[in-house]
Amino acid sequence: MFTGFFYKLKDMRIPVSLREYLTLLEAVEKGLAGYSVEDFYYLARSALVKDERHLDKFDRVFSEHFKGVVNLADGMDEVAETEIPEEWLRKLAEKFLTDEEKAEIEALGGWEKLMETLKQRLEEQKGRHQGGNKWIGTAGTSPFGAYGYNPEGVRIGQHESRHRRAVKVWDKREFKNLDDNVEIGTRNIKVALRRLRKWARTGAADELDLPGTITSTARQGWLDVQMRPERHNAVKVLMLFDVGGSMDDHIKVCEELFSAVKTEFKHLEYYYFHNCPYEGLWKDNARRWNEQVSTWDVINTYGADYKLVIVGDATMSPYEITYPGGAVEHWNQEAGAVWMQRLVDHFHHAAWINPQPENWWRHHQSIQIMHKLMEGRMFPLTLDGLDRMTGELNR
Repeated sequence: MFTGFFYKLKDMRIPVSLREYLTLLEAVEKGLAGYSVEDFYYLARSALVKDERHLDKFDRVFSEHFKGVVNLADGMDEVAETEIPEEWLRKLAEKFLTDEEKAEIEALGGWEKLMETLKQRLEEQKGRHQGGNKWIGTAGTSPFGAYGYNPEGVRIGQHESRHRRAVKVWDKREFKNLDDNVEIGTRNIKVALRRLRKWARTGAADELDLPGTITSTARQGWLDVQMRPERHNAVKVLMLFDVGGSMDDHIKVCEELFSAVKTEFKHLEYYYFHNCPYEGLWKDNARRWNEQVSTWDVINTYGADYKLVIVGDATMSPYEITYPGGAVEHWNQEAGAVWMQRLVDHFHHAAWINPQPENWWRHHQSIQIMHKLMEGRMFPLTLDGLDRMTGELNR
């Protein structure tokens, strides 16, 4: 069991050594993990992963390799606690409505009305509610709660998105960083990005200049070795990646894009955001609340010579762009549109890459708003779209 796990980690290019593997076996033999799958997971991760960039790949290998063991352990725990798992009971309460029923449910009608009503409900409600269309509860058509449906509401106490209609989420969510070592099945993305190349020789003279050496040797009459600086792509790129929520559907293609960009551009900086850039950006999604970087600092750090590329599906509540406090996970003092305008004003060469099919854009009000803020410089994440984007950035 453990040997196969070790080889799968190697196959995923996680730099795990034989010495670390033996250390893990020794720790297991001494009973450090006991009989808990969760304890073994943390023990294995501590022993085998040296760089947090590999945590996502480790999680995937662990989940795949020990899937049967985890399911068996979970089942034993549930049987010991109760005859019917709580998760089954909760899922029975989820309400799945027909399209006709959904059409009959009306939104409250505006951001101010929604926030005002939520405040009132919090003051009035005294207990738990299930079903119904008013109180904060589960499996109903109220704008507030979990596992129900409303065309415009606040999600409270739900594990993950189902209908993607919430304008605000009252729960902490964990996002993962994009993997920059994804193997790209095609080189087409790289080829499309090469239009942005601008070669220059900078830095120390550490590369042999063969033509110069031949010319100088012939001129001097003895071997006269000439060196020159290595040639690099001098284009500077700043990328902002939308993560979480509806962007989970586009992780693979975004990781391919990320890998291609890191290969093609030496001067690359990147940050993450969720849905719309606000006052803070971050480098590590695991620490996005504790280690944010001020967007003002980003604007002031990187000059106007950087080419700004924002990657996101722009699929969100329009309130997240147009209203203070409209951010889905925190209370933003200034509207997202204000920050977008500041970014576009500073970075004269800017573009937005949207993984949503271009013929869908007209059906999303938020995409239309963002398209206008970008002054039409939004392109689909296709080879043709990347080609059009590089042409725009080269102007």
